[in-house]
Amino acid sequence: MMMPEIKPTDSPAALARLLAGFSAEVTTRDGRSLSTAGQLLASGTEVFVASLPKDKAERQIDAAVQLQAQGLIPVPHIVARNIPDAAALNDLLSRLAGEAGVDRALVLGGDRDDASGIYDSSLQLLETGLFQKHGIRKLKISAYPEGHPRIADEILDQARSAKLALAERDGFEVELVSQFCFEAEPVIAFAERLRQQGCKAPFRVGVAGPADRGTLIKYAMICGVGPSLRALKERQNLAKNMLSGETPEAMLSEIALAQDARPELGISGVHFFTFSSLEKSASWASEHLGS
Repeated sequence: MMMPEIKPTDSPAALARLLAGFSAEVTTRDGRSLSTAGQLLASGTEVFVASLPKDKAERQIDAAVQLQAQGLIPVPHIVARNIPDAAALNDLLSRLAGEAGVDRALVLGGDRDDASGIYDSSLQLLETGLFQKHGIRKLKISAYPEGHPRIADEILDQARSAKLALAERDGFEVELVSQFCFEAEPVIAFAERLRQQGCKAPFRVGVAGPADRGTLIKYAMICGVGPSLRALKERQNLAKNMLSGETPEAMLSEIALAQDARPELGISGVHFFTFSSLEKSASWASEHLGS
């Protein structure tokens, strides 16, 4: 069967389809974004709540409650290396579910060098059975299209396979959510590799929302986003556009067209890393959803 020809004019519509149901991420310390999220986002939008190493559980619970009260769906980061023991995990999940109606979470190992307690991987958290106990049945699992700065690809693949197998066994609904990068090519290639490995879970693409050049470079270096950032810096015209925070349109349009042409890639949507400016990401997405 011949692949239908994709015309440049298809790009805005494809981008709008990809952006439909986008999610966004905030931190517990971004009070402005937390307080205005309900005005900026459609009801039912997933808002991820990052857990910083020095955050107390109370702060994340309060943020989730605040988002839920605005008609949004809180998706807390549950970070293995930030949790001291099973009692603390049980209390955190109990309160998130009970006070904020949480039924989904992004489960992470964490990048801090020293674990604060007995856990050092997200798989260990899932093996406790506490997520099921508290009705958290929708899992978000991290993915790294450009690799991880401190973990080999083979280990990442093994860990992801183990988590997906556990999720299938225990009846979880799973979506992969990627670290952000600045080019479409590694994202599309990663989606292809997932499907070649037999992974059937939908894959949500992480993207840096509009931000100034310094902020993007800072977070890219912290998060180990290297290859696509270097490529952008070499292509000065595109680098100036993207790194100034003006638009991620070129990258997402290419991904959207690829997904339209090859639905088997299983790219389910877009996740914005907002860098303390939810308003900029929400405004940009809304503009292109209406195009």
